[in-house]
Amino acid sequence: MDALTLLTTRRSNKKLSAPAPNKMQLEKMFQAALRTPDHGKLSPYHFVVIENEGLNKLEQLLKEAVVEFNLGEERLKKAENLAHRAPMVIAVIAKINPDIAKVPAWEQLVTAGCAAYGIQLAAHAQGFDNVWITGKWVSGSALRQALRCREQDEIVALLMLGTSTEKVERECRQESLEDFVSYL
Repeated sequence: MDALTLLTTRRSNKKLSAPAPNKMQLEKMFQAALRTPDHGKLSPYHFVVIENEGLNKLEQLLKEAVVEFNLGEERLKKAENLAHRAPMVIAVIAKINPDIAKVPAWEQLVTAGCAAYGIQLAAHAQGFDNVWITGKWVSGSALRQALRCREQDEIVALLMLGTSTEKVERECRQESLEDFVSYL
């Protein structure tokens, strides 16, 4: 797949099943993530692969966040399903160093977000579908502790990865660029 096709056909898909990426495929995904723009060469990110029994732990951690933030019964049910929606989840944590004036925290956060997107693109290039999940629960105390987040760190993504359960044509989204692009 050429680069432009890769970039213009990636889409989110929440209907995922096994197989998930294997160790060699994961390595390629992480290598792609490490090529993200990184002012100061700080590598302000950490990745946690969650699969197998780890998905049950993730379910419990998401449920704890629902209770912690009093998000209600509907979100509790969603937390039960969310952790098992894909055979693999990769948590992407922005490891922020607030003491570096040259590279502000927001820029380090963007770098971690770019790394998450690099993982998504590399997964897509290898034939895997994925979806980027966030929400209030990524701020849950138990989840942050399990992912070894320091106070200044942010969980920027729970990337769900697997194989599409339905054959869907990947079509290019044709949008009017006038709404998104201007020239100075």
